[in-house]
Amino acid sequence: MEKKVIRICLDSEPDIIHFLQVTWEKTLGSGFVVTLTDGQSAWTGTVCESAISQEADDMAMEKEKYVDELKKALVSGAGPADAYKFNFSKESYHFSFEKNLKDVSFRLGSFKLEKVTSPAEVIRKLICDCLDTIAENQAKNEHLQKENERLLRDWNDVQGRFEKCVTAKENLETDLYKRFILVLNEKKAKIRSLHKLLSEVQELEKNIEHEREITTCSEMSANRDTNYDESTDEEDKNLPDSSALALGKINTFISSFE
Repeated sequence: MEKKVIRICLDSEPDIIHFLQVTWEKTLGSGFVVTLTDGQSAWTGTVCESAISQEADDMAMEKEKYVDELKKALVSGAGPADAYKFNFSKESYHFSFEKNLKDVSFRLGSFKLEKVTSPAEVIRKLICDCLDTIAENQAKNEHLQKENERLLRDWNDVQGRFEKCVTAKENLETDLYKRFILVLNEKKAKIRSLHKLLSEVQELEKNIEHEREITTCSEMSANRDTNYDESTDEEDKNLPDSSALALGKINTFISSFE
């Protein structure tokens, strides 16, 4: 069973503090019991689920939204002190409450209460409920405080581990960077050595090619000289003797006179 107590001031008696207790079983929308007291007298009443639904219909509001408004007004006391206005008639025992919106107010609900014949017992029970609530809240606060302390210790432990991990990561990165520099320098030296060796091989190939071209040119020149000498000798052999030609011409001339 849930119980909540709030302090309210009646519009008809603004200087007198009244205490309003709301008690419900499952949910506030399923019905609740209201107890009102000024410290001397007490009044109580039961609001059923059908009455809540009827109030919601009269205000043209969804039931869930209307129940939320009831929680704000009767349970949590949310908002400023003048957000809600409460009225109670000690003659007719009629209790009502309204919500103020700037210069406009509208009625949230009203119900009939009955005067309690033994208000001292009701007030004593209300005080006990308040003390129980205070003790329960104090126990919850102590539990939350211990939980916060435990979470803080865990946080400090995690933070310490995290800092160690960060330090280890930075050290590992530094070590890997140094190793990378060493490997990179070795690779650069090897690349320079290979470039030098490649240049030497290319230069050697050029020299060999040049010598090969010179040798080829020399052989071709020698072959041309040999061929020229051979052709010249053959031409000398084939040419007729000049004296023979002259003798033939003389013989031809003499024959022309015979």
